[in-house]
Amino acid sequence: MAVPKRKTTPSKRDMRRAQNVKITPAQYIHCDNCRNVTQPHRACAACGFYKGRLVIAVKPTAG
Repeated sequence: MAVPKRKTTPSKRDMRRAQNVKITPAQYIHCDNCRNVTQPHRACAACGFYKGRLVIAVKPTAG
């Protein structure tokens, strides 16, 4: 059975462990219909359009 020849320092250990917790920030696009910011592959919360079609009936907001 293989045994480490030297003790792994806390710095090396923590650098190795840090590679698994990297996260990517959320991606956003502009809606083709209303130019509002929305997530890709989801219907726009402001206008209800997805890929040029109305898929969700959204009530207009007062303002």
